[in-house]
Amino acid sequence: MTEHPEHRPEHYTEYDVQREVSELETKSATAARIFDLRRIIGGLFVVYGVIVTITGITDSQAAIDKAEGVNINLWTGIGMLLLGIFFLAWLKLRPVPPAVEQAEERREA
Repeated sequence: MTEHPEHRPEHYTEYDVQREVSELETKSATAARIFDLRRIIGGLFVVYGVIVTITGITDSQAAIDKAEGVNINLWTGIGMLLLGIFFLAWLKLRPVPPAVEQAEERREA
């Protein structure tokens, strides 16, 4: 298989390559911020924590007696809420650094 001259890749300058790498790093950092596991885990724990806490608040005495006198749904729901809030606070206090800073650090090195 011989290549035709019109199908050969063009020659890129160093500037073109650096610009392309910089754009890909920016897209990658944006995707990392959107799909940060702390956001997903924290959000799920908060949602399920609210559901289980409401279930615990509305439990009948028979359900509490079945769990040997402990309102397990209420305590589990509160624990899930606290864990979810912890993950979301962690995300807020220690966010993923922007791609611009990462690219600048690599250029300086």
